[in-house]
Amino acid sequence: MASGLLLGGAIAALVSAAVPAHNPSGFEDPPPDKIVINIATVNGSGCPAGTAAVAVSDDNTAFTVTYSAYLAQVGGNSDPTAFRKNCQLNLKVHVPSGFTYAIASADYRGFASLQPGATAVQRASYYFQGSSSTVFKNHPLNGAYNDNWQATDTTDWAQLVWAPCGVQRNFNINTELRVNAGTSSPAKVSFMTMDSTDGDISTVYHMAWKECPGK
Repeated sequence: MASGLLLGGAIAALVSAAVPAHNPSGFEDPPPDKIVINIATVNGSGCPAGTAAVAVSDDNTAFTVTYSAYLAQVGGNSDPTAFRKNCQLNLKVHVPSGFTYAIASADYRGFASLQPGATAVQRASYYFQGSSSTVFKNHPLNGAYNDNWQATDTTDWAQLVWAPCGVQRNFNINTELRVNAGTSSPAKVSFMTMDSTDGDISTVYHMAWKECPGK
């Protein structure tokens, strides 16, 4: 798979407000040149070859990852290993000269059908190549549940992890879905997805920008 999965073919325009440079939060306008994101590698039971794609918003303030085969389940005739699915994306981000970026927030969406007594959790962590992984952020669900779900990870400005200036460091996203049967009937299936029957569910990552020193 790897670099053959380029931009496009994902979701239409994304919307994420860019905060002006004079804003006391410290955010700056995104660079005028378009960024490009390629999938360098993709590994995990939740994203088999050909089932994940990346697209960048027109205003350079967000990118979307779409999945088409990301599902964890337990109960019934489920495979014993299907209760946990994961995906690690290694993204090569081509940033306009003189700028750096950080991931300010991430929006996750999917669908879950959990029997009474069953539980599920979506979790994610992020890190740049050569640096330590961030702590996983967890979003639990409890059965009975049969609906779409949405979760958001946000990071305060002071705690943002910025890409090194002037050096190419790939960005890694680790996600996981886990379903636990709990006290639910073993004969009934509970599942959680990051996809849908009528099209791919998208995960949107909102980007913060700032100029590198000396630009």
